[in-house]
Amino acid sequence: MSLSLVIPVYNEAENVKPLHQAIQQAMSKVSETWDVVYVDDGSSDDSLKLLEQIHVEDPEHTIVVALRRNFGQTAAIAAGIDYAKGDVICLLDADLQNDPDDIPMMLGKVNEGYDVVSGWRINRQDKFVTRTLPSRAANYLISEVTGVHLHDYGCTLKAYRREVLTGFRLYGEMHRFIPAYAYSVGAKITEVPVKHHPRRFGKTKYGLNRTIKVILDLFTVKFLISYSNKPIYLFGGTGMILIFISLLTMLFLLVRRLGFQISVFSSPLFILSILFMILGFQSILMGLIAEMLVRTYHESQSKTTYTIRYVRLSTTERLNKT
Repeated sequence: MSLSLVIPVYNEAENVKPLHQAIQQAMSKVSETWDVVYVDDGSSDDSLKLLEQIHVEDPEHTIVVALRRNFGQTAAIAAGIDYAKGDVICLLDADLQNDPDDIPMMLGKVNEGYDVVSGWRINRQDKFVTRTLPSRAANYLISEVTGVHLHDYGCTLKAYRREVLTGFRLYGEMHRFIPAYAYSVGAKITEVPVKHHPRRFGKTKYGLNRTIKVILDLFTVKFLISYSNKPIYLFGGTGMILIFISLLTMLFLLVRRLGFQISVFSSPLFILSILFMILGFQSILMGLIAEMLVRTYHESQSKTTYTIRYVRLSTTERLNKT
């Protein structure tokens, strides 16, 4: 089994060399072959220059990917995954807050049969109000919506088998939702406590506005996980609810007209019921259009609606393949 570390780097000039030294020390404890993919995300300091020096000093274990501008952490991680060659891909930050010494332990969990090993910063060394508290709220919300209950979605330090990272692309702030995507294709997930250090050099790139982005991306994740193959369940279900509310309102107006001689057309509820009826039919039609798009997407690219963990062939089939 081979291991690739993927590390997005943005203005971390003081950290990259100590980080690589820590990685070399940690990787000396494992027998697997390994490499590290540094993705410079348009740094404006000397980060890229120092990464080039690291590559010259350790060409056997380092790959440097330089993006043309700052695209964000998720895009940098996606680029790193594209260039990673390992059977296991481990993500970590470049700010030295994640400890590379935890990687051998996480790799051991992968060897036990887990597809995703997620780090949990039990003793998090960040400001409570601006970082830890919003993170806890986001973790709870993500766990409840996705059904994948993890204490620390925001911890970048995670290890994945390569096969659970295929089949989807990362956008926005989607990298923190990778465990949820992996779970949707049947990945076996575990969470392990990891060390977390206070930032020594540089400035944090995260703020409260990131929490808002995460919540917005959560809507996309929920749709892709639960309804991407059957969008009619979402749109059609919503449409049926709206039509049902419209019919109930119509029935109420009819009973009121027959029992109390109150005009149906003079009530604003009549306009509302008509509006709900129209919206309901539109929602169902939108669901049917989405169903056609899903089928076109899968059939045009020969994509299956299932994922396979492994296949055991019969002796005859193995002989035929050879």
